[in-house]
Amino acid sequence: MRTSIYVDGFNLYYSAVKDTPYKWLDLKAVFLRLLQPHHQINVLKYFTAPVSGKRDPQQPVRQQTYWRALTASTPELTIYKGTFLTHPVTWPLAQPIAGQKYATVLKTEEKGSDVNLAVHLVNDAWLGAYDCALIASNDSDLAEAMRLVKHHHPHKKLGLVFPRDKGKGHPSRELVAHADFVKHLGQPLLASCQLPSPIPGTTIHKPAGC
Repeated sequence: MRTSIYVDGFNLYYSAVKDTPYKWLDLKAVFLRLLQPHHQINVLKYFTAPVSGKRDPQQPVRQQTYWRALTASTPELTIYKGTFLTHPVTWPLAQPIAGQKYATVLKTEEKGSDVNLAVHLVNDAWLGAYDCALIASNDSDLAEAMRLVKHHHPHKKLGLVFPRDKGKGHPSRELVAHADFVKHLGQPLLASCQLPSPIPGTTIHKPAGC
């Protein structure tokens, strides 16, 4: 079964990887463990965005090194880059302090990744590029793209990877409604699916902090 994988990098990082020692993640190994033997991974599309490094100057270096490691180790993988935007916004305080009702803060948003993922998912279905698509995200904004695929291509299978341990949160009901199967991505799996360091045939090593 020709299988295409669509990874929401931002959602995966903040839901399952952040604050763990498992950031040097071998994505293909993860999905091979989650899928059945009859699935053949044809493409792995990773949707993410370059970080700014304003708070941690080494963060962009670690991210770029990880991207190089993924590209060198996984020929099926392509990285699609969105953008991060930071701008001041004024929000009301939940509990006013000394008469102050509002506060101005810096808001950082990732732009483009969810839209890019949704467009690729739908377009690849029309192109006949897969028999099964696996979506690694818990972003309910992707529900309409999944619905369109199932409506126009009912023979195609859609899988959902929920990036959290069982018992901690739950997969989006909007996404589950259009999925043929749901898999959970927990820390034991993350721990067992780490890239080698260095990446064979290269000088790419795991950075400190990954």
